[in-house]
Amino acid sequence: MKGMALLEQARARESTLHRSGVRDGYRKLLTQGIELVTKAVEGPCDHHDRTRLRKRLVVAHAARSEDARYGAGALSRSAQRAPTLTDCEQGWRRVACIVDNARDSAKEARRLAKIVNDYRSKQLATRAERAAQNAENTLNGRNRAYTFFTTPGFSFGEGWYLAGASLFAELPIQVKSGTPQEAQALQFLRDVGLSERLLPYRSRPANPKHLTDIIATTFRRDPAAAQIKLRGAFLGEQPAPTSIIQWLREKVGIDANEKVLLWVRSSDHDAHRNTAFDEFEQLARVTLEAGLTPVYFGDAIPLDVTLPGGIDLTLCWKASLFQGPSMRRAQLQLFEELRHQHRLIGQVGVTTAGMDGPALMGLPTAYLTDVPNVRLGKWVGTVPGYVEVLRKPGYFGEIRDYLQKWRC
Repeated sequence: MKGMALLEQARARESTLHRSGVRDGYRKLLTQGIELVTKAVEGPCDHHDRTRLRKRLVVAHAARSEDARYGAGALSRSAQRAPTLTDCEQGWRRVACIVDNARDSAKEARRLAKIVNDYRSKQLATRAERAAQNAENTLNGRNRAYTFFTTPGFSFGEGWYLAGASLFAELPIQVKSGTPQEAQALQFLRDVGLSERLLPYRSRPANPKHLTDIIATTFRRDPAAAQIKLRGAFLGEQPAPTSIIQWLREKVGIDANEKVLLWVRSSDHDAHRNTAFDEFEQLARVTLEAGLTPVYFGDAIPLDVTLPGGIDLTLCWKASLFQGPSMRRAQLQLFEELRHQHRLIGQVGVTTAGMDGPALMGLPTAYLTDVPNVRLGKWVGTVPGYVEVLRKPGYFGEIRDYLQKWRC
């Protein structure tokens, strides 16, 4: 009969399931074979044939449960890595459907094994139940927490994303114990009111790429309210410490010009996005020609790079003032003090997440990129003052226009 033939074809493929594309065909054969053989069992046939068909169904349901266990594991990994929270949730819903299939097959395998009542069928039913339980463990073991990274080599700006997204969407957060800046991260999370979101650290956390999309969704609904909520949480109610105010006075001096941060990025991660200093020098000239003072910020400027003027605050984030227990809030207070007391009106740089804390709090921001940035592009036109500048002919003119707009 056709159903039995389909199940035999499926069994013949079991040794090659590791090969690309084989498993999809295997699943179709199992599904179709189980359906046809089940109908045959319910139809007219003698006791011997019905027993034979039931035994074969036990084998097939056990195979289906074990395939579902494999499928739940594979799909859970891809779902957890999905680029948006919506894609992630859809993936996990598919995992739940697979787990349901595993449960159904395990139940049916056990039911048939009781009817057949032979040792092998009972063993297969037990295997099916074990596979279904493992699949369910995969579903129940989903880690919904996002990791707040505390290793200096990882992007500092990811912390802004996670704290902001958690404030907006109540995301759970985990911090790995024993990392270099664990205490500072926990201090910041407590300061912004996220203590209740902290969970013990586990493997396979949620994908941080979801965070910019979550923030964009909230800003899209009400930009002013979103910005007010972030500013209140990130900065708190107290003014900037006197130590930060005095430090800036010494570094900036009496320059009364309006100012623009020009960010330097130098990292081993995605090194192709690092600052190109011929472009950086041109940015400095464009800023000066606009009647503004460039403030150099971020990573170090090489000794062989000569800039036309400006204020050098590169590597200031390494100063002890900005590395203590309140380092993250202190750095945000630095930007705020620059805005309110030293006439900072915007920032320009390559795509570096360090810019995005002040950007979320309202500092006009233009980031440079060769191609549209899928992740940060969600903020363009959504987060007030956040713009993308593509490196195409005439893009320095576009930057001049933004500088003039910020001045107005």
